[in-house]
Amino acid sequence: MQHTIVMTGASRGIGRVAAEHILRRSPDVHLLVVARGSSGAQLAAELATGGHTVSHVSADLGSLRSVRSAAAEIRDRLVRGELPPLRGFVGNAGVQYTNALTEGPDGFESTFTVNVLANHLFVRLLQDRFAAPARIVITASDTHFGDFRHNMGMVPGPAWKSPDVLARTGAFPKPDSTVAGRTAYSTSKLATVYLVHEYARRLPAGIDAVAYNPGFVPGTGLARNADPVSRFAVRRIMPVMTFTPLATSRNAAGRYLADVVLGTTEAPTGSYVDRGRVARSSEESYDPTREGELWDAVERFTAAHVRN
Repeated sequence: MQHTIVMTGASRGIGRVAAEHILRRSPDVHLLVVARGSSGAQLAAELATGGHTVSHVSADLGSLRSVRSAAAEIRDRLVRGELPPLRGFVGNAGVQYTNALTEGPDGFESTFTVNVLANHLFVRLLQDRFAAPARIVITASDTHFGDFRHNMGMVPGPAWKSPDVLARTGAFPKPDSTVAGRTAYSTSKLATVYLVHEYARRLPAGIDAVAYNPGFVPGTGLARNADPVSRFAVRRIMPVMTFTPLATSRNAAGRYLADVVLGTTEAPTGSYVDRGRVARSSEESYDPTREGELWDAVERFTAAHVRN
């Protein structure tokens, strides 16, 4: 039966690979890609090669107003019957800045906006349009473990604080530093796991939520906001690590993501999937008090956009 999967972060890296796998392996899918500006039309055209069904909506994930507009357009198309039933949302887009001082138009720190609030707003605005069985997959990161074994010391571990602090600029020491920017990233990924646990508790039966960890994947676009030296290392040096057990290739990570989205990797709601298998996330990520506090906070932060 034809169905719709909405996906962010499909234009490059593991998202592009995953989108291609999803379309190739599931011919009944209408893939709706969310991309910035005019790039969505080009992306949809490229993915549609070979007779696949792909469309797009435009959104700047750093703006909650833009996310709301995109979600409203998707809802309208579903209501009018222009899209088949909605059975999936893939929140794969993510950013990492070189500081913790980048503020978006809504007044929130930009890492938190893109990696946490944008996904949450999509989920909440589309929640009543999902047709069970449906699956929500949010890309997490093993940087949320905060130990050398999971990220080889390249990214500081999360530094959890009140969500009202984390959502604003300057939440971490030396906020103008790369260390603070990377801490904002790992902390946002811990928040992702917390919210997936909350979705598992709160979403209706038949709508599953899963966090997906691709592992360390060199050569993606995640470092596009980094300094020139770091960008060079990520593009030219770190890809060699994919020939070792320490890293995952872009193709493998994309394939694993498609497996989670399509249900090839079986994962009950609330699961953390580490590449190709269900695993435990960090011990810190199982904290119902923090999960509830984060839920209450992101509901407040996005309330005006959900109501209107």
